[in-house]
Amino acid sequence: MTDFFRQHWSLAIDWISGHVVIPVVNALDVAQAAGNPREIAEAMLIAALQLFLIACVMRPLESLLPAERWTQRRHTTVDRNMTLLMLLGLFPLFSFLILMPVAHMLGGGPATEEASGLKAWLPWFEHHPYLLFALYYVIYDLTYYWMHRAQHVIPWWWAMHSMHHSQRQMSCWSNDRSHYLDGMLQSFVLASVGLLMGVEPSEFALLGLLSELVQNFSHANVALRLGWVGKLGERLFVGPRFHRNHHMLRDAERPQRHNCNFGQVLPWWDQLFGTALYHHEALRPTGVSDPEVDADNERGLIAMQWYTLRRFWGAFSCRAGWRLGDVSFGPGYRPVHDVDEANTCSGGPAASQASVGSVGSMK
Repeated sequence: MTDFFRQHWSLAIDWISGHVVIPVVNALDVAQAAGNPREIAEAMLIAALQLFLIACVMRPLESLLPAERWTQRRHTTVDRNMTLLMLLGLFPLFSFLILMPVAHMLGGGPATEEASGLKAWLPWFEHHPYLLFALYYVIYDLTYYWMHRAQHVIPWWWAMHSMHHSQRQMSCWSNDRSHYLDGMLQSFVLASVGLLMGVEPSEFALLGLLSELVQNFSHANVALRLGWVGKLGERLFVGPRFHRNHHMLRDAERPQRHNCNFGQVLPWWDQLFGTALYHHEALRPTGVSDPEVDADNERGLIAMQWYTLRRFWGAFSCRAGWRLGDVSFGPGYRPVHDVDEANTCSGGPAASQASVGSVGSMK
């Protein structure tokens, strides 16, 4: 069965490479910069597989076992469109026209006979490829955890990341609800770590696929009631209930409770660093209470990208945008910290008053 799958997977890659990738990169005159056509074809195939699992497995589960029952799914439409655009267009173009050429310049790319990264530092793993891949994944996931926490505590990064959290109807399509500049920054961080570890392109693609599929599922509007099995599972992997706590609307009576569950796939880091939240209370709504960010729900795809970019620049271009802490956004898209003092950008007590009760929830 495995050989049958590998054979047909390889045939599919060859067909896409010969009939789609090579003609396109030749037409664009970027064949040399784009890299191996088979790697591009495999990435396209992985994107198609991801879309199939979202649309044909996770989406039906949302209808069968919804965590929240909605009379309509209007707000999820833009997330679906973002996912289609990201997986079928923007991410492959970014990966093979920008990310991979940069990796080649820095010494990455196809494997060579000489060991590098973890294989060079820990030669024992070279003869245990499955354990090596597991170690790759653990380091990759730990990197994501700390990057994710940075997205919430650095105001200019939260200005971008807050778009992801503004969704009131979180669904299996919501994972790719993000600003493209934020996505590029995340990709460079994770790819740099992969380069340092010596991860091969095909292995890095698999790391990304596994992570994305778990995140698609953890965002799904699904209520799985599996008793002790479910409780044990959420100690091992991030599930929809665990990640929903991370997206919950801010509770005014417990204003820091939403600062939890930053893990991407493994909840171990939240458990280790004290940010895990497991509870069995009624589900809280998702979204943000900052009116400036919540307004994303009434915007289309292009408008969301534009207004998020304005929030980012408003924070990036002033001192308060570099001071760590929870913020909302006041006049001129300037960040207002969750403290009683006025910040240097918004100008005085009036701006602080505008921020009361308006900080967003976390991813």
